[in-house]
Amino acid sequence: QVQLVESGGGLVQPGGSLRLSCAASGFSLDRFAIAWIRQAPGKEREGVSCISQGGSITYYADSVKGRFTISEDSAKNTVYLQMTNLKPEDTGVYYCAAKRTILYCSGYPDEYESWGQGTQVTVSS
Repeated sequence: QVQLVESGGGLVQPGGSLRLSCAASGFSLDRFAIAWIRQAPGKEREGVSCISQGGSITYYADSVKGRFTISEDSAKNTVYLQMTNLKPEDTGVYYCAAKRTILYCSGYPDEYESWGQGTQVTVSS
């Protein structure tokens, strides 16, 4: 059974940093693409970043390029999202999601089959 558990969210001031973790169980990361997808109040879900093939394939939304870094630790079966220089518009619930493929990773939320419960990120002074 595929399970994803996010952690690491919280309240941070603009310009601050957070690292989100997505602990996967029931499957091996080397057979799946993992995405971080966020949803702000009143807005559609947005694919922020994704990773596949042990990190040889990554994707970043234009809104986070240069500020966010996705990575994975295969030994811990965990994917991370390091977020720096956070802005108020980064506020939202961040979900990690999995798709059974190693060919690519996608920024489209609807392509992902399994989801975690989400972790809240609030960027505010």
